Amino acid sequence: MAVVAVLAVLALVITLIVVLSRSSPLATPRCTITAPPDSPGLPATWTLSPGQADSAATIVGVGRRLGVPDRAVTIALATAVQESGLANLRGGDRDSVGLFQQRPSQGWGSRDEILDPVYATTAFYTALLQVPGWASMDVTAAAQRVQRSGYPEAYADHEPEARLMAVALLGQAPASWTCTDLPSTPPADPSTAPIAELAAQEIGTRRLSGEQTEQAGWALATWLVAHGERLSLESVTYDGRTWTVASGTWTQTGPADGRLALRRLGQV
Repeated sequence: MAVVAVLAVLALVITLIVVLSRSSPLATPRCTITAPPDSPGLPATWTLSPGQADSAATIVGVGRRLGVPDRAVTIALATAVQESGLANLRGGDRDSVGLFQQRPSQGWGSRDEILDPVYATTAFYTALLQVPGWASMDVTAAAQRVQRSGYPEAYADHEPEARLMAVALLGQAPASWTCTDLPSTPPADPSTAPIAELAAQEIGTRRLSGEQTEQAGWALATWLVAHGERLSLESVTYDGRTWTVASGTWTQTGPADGRLALRRLGQV
């Protein structure tokens, strides 16, 4: 009887574990972009890891600071997706490193410089804009003139998701970028993620609050959400809509007023 009772208890425990594992799956942090209605050529949605979102935000932010055309931003994103999967890789083919797998031996800068995403992105845009006729080239041709890849046709494979990321991060698709299941506890040292300094480096401004024009406001709001994990953000509000780390979505929280505001986790 004792053996039967033990077996019954074990069976109950196993059943509970299975039920709980099915009903409470471990949440995976992720960011999702939703295309605006009637957007031919764009995927309906695209999902990235927070790390990939962070890299995409840097690439688009630097492009905005430099004032490059939207087409250049799409080319840069497609190139980084192909070369590194939007990861700041510390190695690669031969001496290639970084988001764009640039090589110190080919004049892109020192290894430490290339591993700085802002430096690497600036170097990519600088090289691209020096290519005669780049704006009229397809993504593959333009990227290949900069990168000299052994697999040049692969860049075009990533144009749809690159365009979708660009549209969102350039502020052309309001509230289209969400990040869910990000860490919701304050950092041990909030000063490790200085928002104003990062904004100055990437987008050339420290002004991340107050009234903004519509496209610029949504560009800044989306940039913040895409950097949400790194910056330990609790909420971002623009034009009466708010994204929170708790909900992971944008909701209407006030009247449309064209104002941008943010709050960090643990902020008093």
